[in-house]
Amino acid sequence: MRFVTVKSNEQLDLQALHRIRERLVRQRTSIINQIRAFLIEYGLPVKEGRAALRRDLPGLLEDAENGLSDRMRQLVNRLRDHWKYLDESIVEYTREIELIAKRHDGCRRLVTVPGIGPLGAAALVAAIGNGSAFKRGRELAAWLGLVPRQATTGGKPTLLGISKRGNPYIRKLLIHGARSLLKHLHRDNHEIGLWMTQLEQRAHKNVVAVAVANKIARMAWAVLARNEVYRSGSASSMMPA
Repeated sequence: MRFVTVKSNEQLDLQALHRIRERLVRQRTSIINQIRAFLIEYGLPVKEGRAALRRDLPGLLEDAENGLSDRMRQLVNRLRDHWKYLDESIVEYTREIELIAKRHDGCRRLVTVPGIGPLGAAALVAAIGNGSAFKRGRELAAWLGLVPRQATTGGKPTLLGISKRGNPYIRKLLIHGARSLLKHLHRDNHEIGLWMTQLEQRAHKNVVAVAVANKIARMAWAVLARNEVYRSGSASSMMPA
C-alpha cells in the first residue's frame, strides 16, 4: 500500500493557486470557443488561435454590413469583456505563483532543470514537496502517468499508450515543457541533445514528447530529493535511478 505524505499549509495554498488559475484558463477557452461558434453561425469564420480572434474581433463587431445582428453584437461584446477580465485574472495569479517560485528554495532548484519553468516548479513542489514519498525518479514518472501501460499475453509484453495516472495538471505542464525543449534546446551544447535527435528518428513526435517529459520528471526528482541544483553533464542529475 502506498501512503501519501501530508501536505503542509504552504503546499495547500500553492496548490489552490494553481487550481484557481487552471479553472480560469478553462473558462477562457470555453468563452473563446463560444464566441467563435456564434460567429460561424453567422457565416463569419475566424482563423484558429486566441491571438487571431483577439485581433479580428473588434473589426467584426464594428462592421455594420457583415450580417451580424445587434443583439448578437451585444452578446459577443459582453463575452469579450469577460474574456478580458479572465486574461487579467490569469496574469495576476501567474505572477503570484512566479513570485512564490522565486522565493522557494525547491522551486529555484527545479527551474534549473531544462523544460521546467516557474509554473511547473511550483506545481511539483505543491504536489510532492521534497520528493521523499518516492524512492527513485522512475517512481515519480510512473505516478505522473508518463510510462506506457503493458498488456502481456503468453509471456509476451506489449507496450500501449501512457497510463495517465497521478496528477494530470503536472503531466500536462511537463509535456508542454518537453515540447518546448524539443523545439528550442541547442542540442549541440547539451548532452541529451543527441539522445533526443536519435529518438525523433525512430518514434512519433508525441511519443518523443512523453519520453522527454519522463526524463524531465526523473531529473526533477533528483534535484528535489538530493537537495541540489541541476548540473549539465552530471550523470546523477541527467539519469536518476
